[in-house]
Amino acid sequence: VQLVESGGGLVQPGGSLRLACVASGFNIDYYDITWFRQAPGKQRELVAGISRGGTPSYLNSVKGRFTASRDDAKNIVYLQMNSLKPEDTAVYYCSAVIFGQGRVWGQGTQVTVSS
Repeated sequence: VQLVESGGGLVQPGGSLRLACVASGFNIDYYDITWFRQAPGKQRELVAGISRGGTPSYLNSVKGRFTASRDDAKNIVYLQMNSLKPEDTAVYYCSAVIFGQGRVWGQGTQVTVSS
């Protein structure tokens, strides 16, 4: 059971990135998938989630800018991030609570928003 994030990088304020979370060892069809982030010196926070049925949810500060989606056929979850701000700088993780495994985390991908 593994989650692997990609798509992070350095972007200017106002720019966009699309993160991907590729799952292996299990079918994401049966699970809610969540995105967290952790900035230096801060606690990890939940940024967005997408339910098994495809219903997204968001941290208030990213509503209208971030969009979570899923492609169950490819076993991938995405986080489209637009209008990025310096305060969005963090390591972003995808995660899921897997039956028999508990909460599983990816290794994270760094997002840096800076001019």
